[in-house]
Amino acid sequence: MSIKIDRLNNTVVEEISQILRTEIKDDRINFVTVTAAKITNDLSFAKIYVTILNDKERDSILKQLNKASNFIERELSKRINIRKMPDITFVYDESIEYATNIENIIESIENNE
Repeated sequence: MSIKIDRLNNTVVEEISQILRTEIKDDRINFVTVTAAKITNDLSFAKIYVTILNDKERDSILKQLNKASNFIERELSKRINIRKMPDITFVYDESIEYATNIENIIESIENNE
């Protein structure tokens, strides 16, 4: 991946986090953290990885975020000057759960030794 795309990914994470904090009026969105963005090289698509504090409402919050993606794209286009605004899709970031699971496995191995 190019340095330009990496820089754009970081900028998108910061700006979407700001948009979710200030522009979205749904209180459940306050418990969403944007962890990463992966934009394709041709700027067509962007996966926005998020974590959600309340696991019980994960699916409904993801649906709400994906419904609001057009609004978020418009707000993002006002803040970032790029030739083409990618289509945004929000995806739950499972890397934290995966890391916690690996940590628990390592602890259980250490306790058994």
